[in-house]
Amino acid sequence: MAESNTPFIDIQEIMNILPHRYPFLLIDRIVEFEKGKMAKGIKNVTINEPFFQGHFPSHPIMPGVLIIEAMAQVGGVLAFKSADVSNRLVYFMGIDGARFRNPVFPGDTLEIVCEVKKTRGTIWTFTGNAFVGERRVAEAELMATIVER
Repeated sequence: MAESNTPFIDIQEIMNILPHRYPFLLIDRIVEFEKGKMAKGIKNVTINEPFFQGHFPSHPIMPGVLIIEAMAQVGGVLAFKSADVSNRLVYFMGIDGARFRNPVFPGDTLEIVCEVKKTRGTIWTFTGNAFVGERRVAEAELMATIVER
């Protein structure tokens, strides 16, 4: 699907949903969203990211755990917006089958697609895939729950 210049969910709305702030807010916008099914988020990776100072500074690559965290944040927005809740938080509960396929470098645009695998009450399971262009860079199955604030 073609990406629009206008985000479906912009950074202000993301900050209303997620409690994360710099340097832990790792998604910039949601460009596709299907309630209860999928969300596609974007993270623009710049050399100014604080983790590049200490993570292979002479050959900067984005840490895999932060790619997984970005996936969890896209999944959190998907669960929150799909459940139509307010005054709640989405807690990340688990990771299964995480694989890192290719490095992510400064200047890359990370596209993260989370799809709902199943829901059971307040517990959501997602498949997450992260891409740079057509190249898959990471994948994982993620679990989250919606809790009272």
